[in-house]
Amino acid sequence: MLLVIPAAVTPPWTTILGFSLLPAIVMVAGAALAVWRAPGPKLRSAILHFAAGVIFSVVAVELLPDIVQHHAPYEVALGFGLGVATMLGLRYFTQRLEKQTEAAPEAPAAVTTGTASASPLPWGLLVAIGIDILIDGLLLGIGFAAGAKEGTLLAIALTIELLSLGLATAVELRDGGHGKGRAVAIVAGTSLMLLLGAGIGTTVLRGATGNLLEIVLSFGLAALLFLVTEELLTEAHEETETPLLTLAFFVGFLLFLLLGMVA
Repeated sequence: MLLVIPAAVTPPWTTILGFSLLPAIVMVAGAALAVWRAPGPKLRSAILHFAAGVIFSVVAVELLPDIVQHHAPYEVALGFGLGVATMLGLRYFTQRLEKQTEAAPEAPAAVTTGTASASPLPWGLLVAIGIDILIDGLLLGIGFAAGAKEGTLLAIALTIELLSLGLATAVELRDGGHGKGRAVAIVAGTSLMLLLGAGIGTTVLRGATGNLLEIVLSFGLAALLFLVTEELLTEAHEETETPLLTLAFFVGFLLFLLLGMVA
């Protein structure tokens, strides 16, 4: 049966671009903060918990009700299944890239000739991060396809996530022997993948209605749940869990629950 779902009002390009720039800029700011004064593991874990709570709240309050109210089980099953399969496939691919980078022999130390020799780039890690950010951009496009409110809340949620990612990436690059300016520049380059993903998602999904929109929203639902449970919380739990760290998750959830109610 063909669903008749009215198209969500998609904001103008300038608005979507502005909300896409916000997470990218904050990611670069996080990298700059990390090279200036790297945050402790507990602070980063708290940020990850908070980001997970925020994204989970957006999923539960904004996306899930839109999906359920249209009663399209076949489309939901298809989109959700595609989302899970895509995220599992990307995880497998990116983990292989990271393992290849770790297994690669270290380059021999350069002979000092008056100029410093830059360390080789960890391409496996950077490609994995770039794919992750590209998917975040696509999810942002999906959010705006659902409506301006959903897209705005998701942009804020992804901003918090990318703050943590910028911090972690810069620290990893610094540990690999890259200078402060180079580390921030590399993070800035990878952040552009968010704009690319958002542009692709918005262009492809602009005006999507009916069955297609339901499949797309279900795909986004699965991808966001995967992001929360298998990435953000997994990394957050690398630090010893404390009541305050756990509380950060629920504070993030409650904050965006209330924001969704009053916005």
